[in-house]
Amino acid sequence: MPTREKKLMFGAAFLTSISSFVIVCVVLGTQRWISSTIDFSLKNSSSISVTTVTYGLFSGTCAQTIQGGLQVTDTNFQVAELLNSTRKGINITIIVLLVLSLLSSLLSSGFTFTNAVSNPYQTFLGPIGVYTWNAISGFFTLIVMILFAVNVQGNNLSLELAVKCTSAQQNHIRSKHNYDYSYWILLLHILFSCATIVIIIFYSCARYSKKKEQERPIENASKDVILF
Repeated sequence: MPTREKKLMFGAAFLTSISSFVIVCVVLGTQRWISSTIDFSLKNSSSISVTTVTYGLFSGTCAQTIQGGLQVTDTNFQVAELLNSTRKGINITIIVLLVLSLLSSLLSSGFTFTNAVSNPYQTFLGPIGVYTWNAISGFFTLIVMILFAVNVQGNNLSLELAVKCTSAQQNHIRSKHNYDYSYWILLLHILFSCATIVIIIFYSCARYSKKKEQERPIENASKDVILF
């Protein structure tokens, strides 16, 4: 049976791991990654059209307002149906990485729970496995945040969605992007992954120190026998 110290440390690591798992589930299930406001000038008119798109990885909403407060359209759309190959490829990559991050967090939860209730014989089921899965999960999540920002800022993802969900002929003036909670809570996922690693590092250091203290009396006894 594991010691009380091991139960507490791996129990805490299990809580942070399962929290990471829940966060990725929330991220995949909510469509509040970003809200973008795009200003257009209507062709053959001096009016300004303001289109607001709010979306996630799978779906979103699009609302267009003509200068003066007249709301023309308010529609729902599927992200994949409106994207070209490059932007769609990045979007699919983000989804795949999040699924892999989800599985890594789930494996980390399983490893930490196993260590909290037993002493596995296999080395990889111990701290090494916990380090590995949390490092992979945190790394994938960081790449997801970078790729999504690149798709929005570099590939004008919001602009393409705004143009395709409105039918009027218009010229782009400017865009403003506000990243929403579904995006920012990914930072919390990275934080929990790091916290899990730190907890297990503290446990490993404490275990190593305790082991060294237990070896000292044996070493001193051996020296006394030799002197005698």
